[in-house]
Amino acid sequence: MTATPTPEPAAAEQGFFGHLLELRARLLKAAVAVLLVLLALLPFAEKLYAWLARPLIERLPRGSHMIAIEVASPFLTPVKLAFVTAIFLAMPVVLYQIWAFVSPGLYRHEKRLALPLLVSAVLLFYVGCAFAYFLVLPAAFHFLTLITPAGVSMMTDIGKYLDFVLTMFFAFGMCFEVPVAVVLLVALGVVTPQRLRHARRYVIVGAFVVAAVLSPPDVMSQILLAVPMILLYEIGVLAAAALVREREARRGAAARDD
Repeated sequence: MTATPTPEPAAAEQGFFGHLLELRARLLKAAVAVLLVLLALLPFAEKLYAWLARPLIERLPRGSHMIAIEVASPFLTPVKLAFVTAIFLAMPVVLYQIWAFVSPGLYRHEKRLALPLLVSAVLLFYVGCAFAYFLVLPAAFHFLTLITPAGVSMMTDIGKYLDFVLTMFFAFGMCFEVPVAVVLLVALGVVTPQRLRHARRYVIVGAFVVAAVLSPPDVMSQILLAVPMILLYEIGVLAAAALVREREARRGAAARDD
């Protein structure tokens, strides 16, 4: 009986450093992609901010306008927005570099599940941000302008506005990841589609609680967040059930082949 050969320490160390070098190269490519997009956006930074501020500007009372409290805000705020937008637009390249680094270590069935989940997560995050910009923010700002006390001029700081909008984008983008989270939990065996269906009533209550915490204080914005979350949860349950059926079909086919 021969002993199983063990890898040489030098070879293992060389492989470890090889992975580090590949990771550095992947991260460098991702950073270059973000930098190139940022350089392309910088000349349009002010127009980009004007587009972002449109939902508020169009709903401000006559005579009201946005202000800049900090001295450097008129310059730094559009640049910050350009940088965030560059990351947003370059995210497919960044995620591709991460996927190219991780995928060689995955099994075939893991790749078949991970890649669609990754693509779906990116697309759903974009959809959530667009949903917040085109539907939620106009409704929220309309409500906020209506409840402004008499004698108070609504003049929002451009930096505070940017932070608020980015927070809303992130919150809605993450909330739209519900189907991906549901499918992932079922794929890992944490829950089953049957348990998810039985938990529907708790999910509905939880969606409205999350909407009350994350969205602006008006009822319309909360409904606009809670209802899509509930619908996305149902879509996730359907996708998870399809995943389980496919997995059982593969197991049945493998058993028949044996």
